[in-house]
Amino acid sequence: MIDPLLLVLAGVVVVALATVVGPRFNVAGPLVLLAVGAGVSLLPFVAPFAVNPEVILVGVLPPLLYSAAVQLPAIEFRRDFAPIAGLSVLLVVFSSLVLGVFFWAVIPDLGFALAIALGAILSPTDAVATSIAKRLGISPRVVTMLEGESLLNDATALVLLRTAVAAVASGFAFGDALADFVWAVVIALAFGAAIGWANLRVRERVSNSAANTALSFTIPFLAYLPTEHLGGSGLVAAVVAGIVTGQGAARRFTPEQRISDRLNWRTVELILEGGVFLVFGLELKDIVGANLREHEGLWHGTWLALSALGIVLIVRALYVTGLIGLQARHSRRHTRHQDRIEGAQQRLDRFEEAYREAPEQFGERGADPVRTERRIGWMRARISRTMADLDYYRDSPLTARHGTVIVWAGMRGVVTLAAAQTLPEDTPQRPLLIFVAFLVALFSLVAQGLTLSPVVRAVGLTGDGGEGPTREEQRALNAELRDAAISAVRSGSLARRDGEPFPADLVERAGARLVQPPDDDVDANARARDLLELRLASIEAMRKRLGDLSRGGRFSTAALRHALAELDADQLSLELRIDGDDD
Repeated sequence: MIDPLLLVLAGVVVVALATVVGPRFNVAGPLVLLAVGAGVSLLPFVAPFAVNPEVILVGVLPPLLYSAAVQLPAIEFRRDFAPIAGLSVLLVVFSSLVLGVFFWAVIPDLGFALAIALGAILSPTDAVATSIAKRLGISPRVVTMLEGESLLNDATALVLLRTAVAAVASGFAFGDALADFVWAVVIALAFGAAIGWANLRVRERVSNSAANTALSFTIPFLAYLPTEHLGGSGLVAAVVAGIVTGQGAARRFTPEQRISDRLNWRTVELILEGGVFLVFGLELKDIVGANLREHEGLWHGTWLALSALGIVLIVRALYVTGLIGLQARHSRRHTRHQDRIEGAQQRLDRFEEAYREAPEQFGERGADPVRTERRIGWMRARISRTMADLDYYRDSPLTARHGTVIVWAGMRGVVTLAAAQTLPEDTPQRPLLIFVAFLVALFSLVAQGLTLSPVVRAVGLTGDGGEGPTREEQRALNAELRDAAISAVRSGSLARRDGEPFPADLVERAGARLVQPPDDDVDANARARDLLELRLASIEAMRKRLGDLSRGGRFSTAALRHALAELDADQLSLELRIDGDDD
């Protein structure tokens, strides 16, 4: 018997190689892993392979969903929350119901609750589509919608699956099922937010980056397990904890912690997601064999899968068509709304000018200057953010071409495969249901994944966007940060790491530019260290300005994260040079 540790090591190697080799041949890594797993399972000396569904449900899905939630683009997600929520909740529920009715009608003795469960398994889309869309240069707004949908609809589908499986045992009652669904979501939202907040508060006090990342590995499970014990959805809790953590990491974590988290969680996500596809390929022989025995061939499962895939695409196309039409109506309203916001901006400018000239004329409103100044600043920030949102909607409209891409990019993948394996072992016709889920994911990844690029070219969206911020946006953001550093240097508010102020002549010499000392400086070593310290202090001023800009909504999440990563790298480099001089 082969040592299980060797199997795990071999699996990690295969996942890593497939991730590298697959894209070179324009084949998605998951498809390579499925083929490898299926090929190995056909070897005569390979014993039947099966994984306990609880391992997938508890050990794989919480960290996968948490990792994706941490990287969710906050600004764009807020702006398009309504359409994302519709795709993630309404479309999933509607698709599950339509598929449930279909399976209930065509599969004898299945039962309506179990049919809904299978519909929930097939409803969520996969993040594979997002990675493909980014490489194709699709509009960032479409990518954000696909990314947000693939994250949140996983939680919706799995809550619906859990409710349906519970109804199989106790009998289906719509009122009870709805109450269970609402309770599972509400308790998960509350507990996930609490765990995410506690995660930020605790880990900001742990200075060791390795220990900090080790703590982060526990968060999805700390969110999942207690929530499940209370009757909520642990997967939704893991998602919420990830969103809270991702939005607070820029303010509360150190550069080392952020870089360590990003690299380590990317590795975890790669191994877990690839492992699911590999394991399912290994289980394929037994699943196919069971279907051959029970249904005298594979055609029964194949036509069910093809029909189900056609149904979800039709339902998705109808829903997205309505969504695009609704967004077009909102765009026309945004034009009128922008005029009102500009009017509010002008009224605020007049009020502030009058208040500056004669605050005593404003009676009680001017009695507390600090409070009044704060209120004016809050109103100005609110107007600025609203204007930025309206500019975003104007510059990134959703048209029928974008709707076509949103429909075709709705591929099924790892969550469908993992969710199918969580069906209890005593589920009626379990091999058939898992086989249908496998074929739907396979057909979707092959047919849609391999043709998404031609579809994008056919509708004329290639090059419409890109992965990461544009050069113009990045230059504008860099200018804002440079101005913040210049202002901080000129004001004399910066200090060394030990709290001591910088020499006045050094600050004057640096001026608007933070440069290296010339080679002929008579005190080059001391002056170089002072300038390194000054640059390090200026990075803190730029990071503070970056936080203010992130709340204004003027720049995209991609640009803000890119700038934060650059500041983190610069800070680490400077600290290494300063610490090296101390040795």
